[in-house]
Amino acid sequence: MKAGIVGLPNVGKSTLFNCLSNAKAQSANFPFCTIEPNIGVVNVPDTRLEKLEELVNPEKVVPATVEIVDIAGLVKGASKGEGLGNQFLANIRETDAILHVLRCFDNENIIHVDNSVDPVRDKETIDIELQLKDLETVQKRLERVKRTAKTGNKEAQVELEILLRIEATLLEGKSVRFLPFTEKEEEFVKPLQFITAKPVLYVCNVDEGSAVSGNDYVEKVRASVAHENAEVIVLAVGTEADINELEDYEERQMFLADIGLEEAGVSRLIRSAYKLLDLQTYFTAGVKEVRAWTIPIGSTAPQAAGVIHTDFEKGFIRAETTSYEDYEAFGSEAKVKEAGKMRVEGKDYIVKDGDIMHFRFNV
Repeated sequence: MKAGIVGLPNVGKSTLFNCLSNAKAQSANFPFCTIEPNIGVVNVPDTRLEKLEELVNPEKVVPATVEIVDIAGLVKGASKGEGLGNQFLANIRETDAILHVLRCFDNENIIHVDNSVDPVRDKETIDIELQLKDLETVQKRLERVKRTAKTGNKEAQVELEILLRIEATLLEGKSVRFLPFTEKEEEFVKPLQFITAKPVLYVCNVDEGSAVSGNDYVEKVRASVAHENAEVIVLAVGTEADINELEDYEERQMFLADIGLEEAGVSRLIRSAYKLLDLQTYFTAGVKEVRAWTIPIGSTAPQAAGVIHTDFEKGFIRAETTSYEDYEAFGSEAKVKEAGKMRVEGKDYIVKDGDIMHFRFNV
């Protein structure tokens, strides 16, 4: 699962990506790794993992991760191939969620492509380009489906009705994510990979003085996206980059405290991206290893087991399960068992965020 960082040129995308890539502010223990020049695997900060490490004292600790993609800056006309438009749109199509960076600070030394700072206008520029690309996708598909629907094909007629709804929405200047689809309708929509169907998180890049409570630009962004049910995060990206330059963890914490922050903004951003991707965490905890495993929300116990190894899912018998809260309260697996707080869950169990699980299987 990947989240893509998008925005106009010079809004702070690459600085943010480098911040995430450094990742010191949110994790003193784990390195960042780069798969390609513009893709990074970032650890998800989780205080529960730190507590389990303290209680179990394992040989190894492995955090949950999320992939972040730094996508080339988009310009007007990208939907028609302007700038790096085609590359941008191909890269973003491969992501599962969008982190939309908006410039919310004044600085005469940093040129804005439109020569003035206006994050709401910038947001609309990108929205329009993405909607135009989706319009191109839906209209190409419509040409084919209309021909098939005329022959009386029932399935094509259902798809035609869905595509016409999507086309009308895009022509109104709205994104596909605003349309409700049934499970059956999703079967037609998903393969088309509409860019504007992806969930969005807005990242307002502010100056250091606005890091805690934002500024007028941020308020304008909040007002403009109020109807979208999307999260808005305030982040002083340049300041976070300076903090990341500090080698000492204590120094970084002092710097954050000086500007009024309890934790690095990138930590909040990573957790929000994880949530945006509809992901959650369960844990395995033993003396060899304490590990956070990533699963989609709604996963069953066998599906969760399959993330460790496909054999675990195929031969699933049961899952010995403890809630994180009980494990923390009693302090060890043995004490959890003594208190009768370990549950035995079967194939239909829906895993909850923070469950600590031990799988029994037979292949």
